Amino acid sequence: MILLCGSNVLGQTSSPRPLLQDIKVYREDPVPAATPLVKRTGSSMPTSADVAAASSLTGIKTSIPLLAETPIPGYSGVLVESMDGKVLVESGSELAYNPASNVKVATTYAVLKSYGPNYRFPTNVWTDGSYEQETATIHGNLYISGKDPVFSYEDAIRIANVLNQMGIRTIKGDLVVTDNFGMNYSASPTTSSKLLYSTLDAAKRSSAATRAWGAFRINSGQFNQLNEIPSVTFTGAVYVQPMPGNLNLLFTHESAPMKDIVKTMMCFSNNQLSEALGDMVGGPYAIARTVQQDTGSTPLEFSIQTASGLGINRVTPRAMMKLLRQLRGQLDNWKMSFADIMPVAGLDDGTLEGLSLIHI
Repeated sequence: MILLCGSNVLGQTSSPRPLLQDIKVYREDPVPAATPLVKRTGSSMPTSADVAAASSLTGIKTSIPLLAETPIPGYSGVLVESMDGKVLVESGSELAYNPASNVKVATTYAVLKSYGPNYRFPTNVWTDGSYEQETATIHGNLYISGKDPVFSYEDAIRIANVLNQMGIRTIKGDLVVTDNFGMNYSASPTTSSKLLYSTLDAAKRSSAATRAWGAFRINSGQFNQLNEIPSVTFTGAVYVQPMPGNLNLLFTHESAPMKDIVKTMMCFSNNQLSEALGDMVGGPYAIARTVQQDTGSTPLEFSIQTASGLGINRVTPRAMMKLLRQLRGQLDNWKMSFADIMPVAGLDDGTLEGLSLIHI
């Protein structure tokens, strides 16, 4: 029976076993089935119709025949007007584009309108201690409060210089700064407080701070009035804390006027400074609302998300022209011009440094 069974099994091998059949591989490219209900609705690439439509919207309008045939590169809009409002060149002036650092013009307008061109940021120096004249020592803590956005090495050493002139060289206590204090464009009060602490003390002062002080003494015209090496030492540490109520004001250090701060921001297109100034007037939304209300522009024509131009912002050339005219009128009221707050090619340091003026 075993042999019979074996014979039956062997006899069954003549027919192919289902799980051992040859696998046929088809290498022809598949043909997609028709999908009449699925249609392409859009693409990231422009079609010839899109290009034609854009060209019709952004055709060049100009009173200068030579410019009529001059192509404007890229996706951009242009509006050039004479001082009396005559349109010289116009292309796509009603379309919204990314204005990049031109947003700083709006920030400048809002800041100057809020503070005025001659406003100076105060940095107050306080103490809760007593003064010992014989040892030039304050027995107590030194407090610094202020939100000067351009406070730098020179300002810190000038504070040390004034303290020395008052007969103070040692603080038997801590250095305490408020949480809105910043130094060297740092947004961190902790980092800024540590930098201030080391800069006040000549023994801890960095070489960069020393060079900045030397340049300031020469360029400020106060070489003989300023000490060569001002210094104040602390026996304690540095902290970021709120101001207590039992303090005595020693003196107030003031920043450069606002018009000079804005000029620095514009000349170097400084994003950190622009954002800091923007925050002081309520941020991008407040800046946009100020521009919209004063120029009559709509949110579709002027909308920004940052005070520096970084990120997503949309402004039409027409709205920017309205802003420039509004800013010019404000400057006229202060007996100022664009050259007082913007870089002049070939004259000012910064983004236009080394460029030549073109006379037309």
